[in-house]
Amino acid sequence: MGWDNAPSHICRGGDLRGLAFCCPPIKYCPIHQALQILKMSPEEFIKIKEEFGNRTKLGVGENTCFHSLVWCCKITKPCPYRDYELKRNNISPDEYMELKKKLAEEILRNSRFFKEAVEAFVKRGVSRELAEKALLETGDLKKAYELIKRSLGTQE
Repeated sequence: MGWDNAPSHICRGGDLRGLAFCCPPIKYCPIHQALQILKMSPEEFIKIKEEFGNRTKLGVGENTCFHSLVWCCKITKPCPYRDYELKRNNISPDEYMELKKKLAEEILRNSRFFKEAVEAFVKRGVSRELAEKALLETGDLKKAYELIKRSLGTQE
C-alpha cells in the first residue's frame, strides 16, 4: 500500500505519524494532544504541511475539503474527493501513501520531541541513525525503545 506499517488516524488512536492524515487543527480534537507531545504549535504544524505540499504532489487537490491532498486522510478511509483528485492528478494510491510517509517523517523530524528523544537515546549509547530510524518507524517513544532493544539484542 506504499506504507507497510502506516498508523491509524490520530483521532482513531494512531501514533504520532498519523498527523500526516490530519486536517488543519481548527477545532479541538486529538491533534492538539499529539502536537503537545511533539512540542509543536498548530501554526508550526500547518507550515510544515503546507511547505511539504508546495514541494510535492500532495499540494494539489483543489476539490478536497481543505483544497490540498496534504490534509487528506489515509487511503483505506473512503473519500470520493481525495480519490477524484488522485485520479485527476495521476497519483496512485501507493504513491500517495509513500508521500504521506515522507510527510509524517518531516513532521516528526521538525519537532522538539524528536530532537530531544534522539539526543536521549544517543546519551544512552544508541547510534543517532538507529534512534532516528526507530522513532520514524514507530512514531512512539516506548515502541521506539522496544525496537532499539530488539535491534541491539539487549534485555534492559
